[in-house]
Amino acid sequence: MRKATRALCAASAAGVLLVAGCGRGGPGGGDEKISGGKIVLAVLNDQSGVYADLSGRNSVEAVRMAVADFQARYGDQAVTKNIEVISADHQNKPDIANSKAQELYDRQQADVILDVPTSSAALAVANVAKAKRKLYFNIGAATTELTGKQCNRYTFHYAYDTYMLANGTGTAVTKQGGKNWYLVYPDYAFGQDMQKSFRTAIGAAGGTVVAADPTPFPNDNFSTYLLKAPTLKPKPDVLGTMQAGGDLVNLVKQYNEFKLREEGIKLSVGLMFITDIHSLGPDAFAGTTFTDAWYWNFDQRNRQWADRFTAKTGTRPSFAQAANYSAALQYLEAVQRAGTDASDDVVAKLEGYQYDDVFARHASIRAQDHRVIHDVYLAEVKPRSQVTTDWDYEKILRTIPADQAFRAPAAGGCAMS
Repeated sequence: MRKATRALCAASAAGVLLVAGCGRGGPGGGDEKISGGKIVLAVLNDQSGVYADLSGRNSVEAVRMAVADFQARYGDQAVTKNIEVISADHQNKPDIANSKAQELYDRQQADVILDVPTSSAALAVANVAKAKRKLYFNIGAATTELTGKQCNRYTFHYAYDTYMLANGTGTAVTKQGGKNWYLVYPDYAFGQDMQKSFRTAIGAAGGTVVAADPTPFPNDNFSTYLLKAPTLKPKPDVLGTMQAGGDLVNLVKQYNEFKLREEGIKLSVGLMFITDIHSLGPDAFAGTTFTDAWYWNFDQRNRQWADRFTAKTGTRPSFAQAANYSAALQYLEAVQRAGTDASDDVVAKLEGYQYDDVFARHASIRAQDHRVIHDVYLAEVKPRSQVTTDWDYEKILRTIPADQAFRAPAAGGCAMS
């Protein structure tokens, strides 16, 4: 839906000063090209619950950083000078995500929605984006359905997914000797997809899933599942937890209280954010291998951006926050190339695009399913004795190249529409 610009421009004759939209703010600027005379970026995520720390309000700040960098780069040549960032809290509930997405697109005139952790919420927003013909970059959810059977022309999956996590962690831990696994996963789309992806990766690497149990979401008591682990036959070598954020913190705290490591049951985390490690301290996770989409202290380029982020937020960035910055910047760059915020024109500039930025190394956007592929990293949590810099909790074991990290597009069954 185009924003009503012509009426606003007419109003300027009566003394109303408009920031942008009644002239040309750069190549392709103006009321014919930029709807409503402005670009509106909306961040929709959990700002009050279990995923608030790993993304939340600090992802909104990351998006604002992207806008500032875009404006600094293009100045008067920017497609428009008027770029607005708005946000909403979806509370990890798909029905609220659905209604918030409609409100953001319709009433608040968002051109693109970013983030949306919680896979059930993410899939709900994808349906809204398709119906509204508006752009949607998912960063925070992991379900492969976004680039599988529920893909659509206006949805892009940006940072990670369950295949990437299982392909890295499940394969590596099994080949390192973790042959028998007990999987516990949150009982919604993300967890269900995670346990399927991990089963496949573990089996392909020569391992076995002894048992798998769904857990309530959100949840603060995992004792039933943790006490069950040592009683399984055969006893698992690995407890594979598919929880994230606050749920992961609760589970790991209880895993350590029940001393499962001393019973020979190692911990493998399907999805880990640096904020999770910080919450309990590195010793709670020491030696845990996991797959990370990005790490703030990987190289000088990442550190410089992380320092800027920390100056604004007081905390080090998670990969979700860095990915929100990158997605916002790449969206704006696509609008700049298109000379318009018209959705279909922007999609055309995104499909097949190759780039390299602070988050996404050796990146490209696959036209077939809108999976953004990029390098990812197999990491290990350091013990506190090896942490010499605040928040430097990870040892990067190896880089998994972009063309190996994600599943092939044909495997997902995407029929782009």
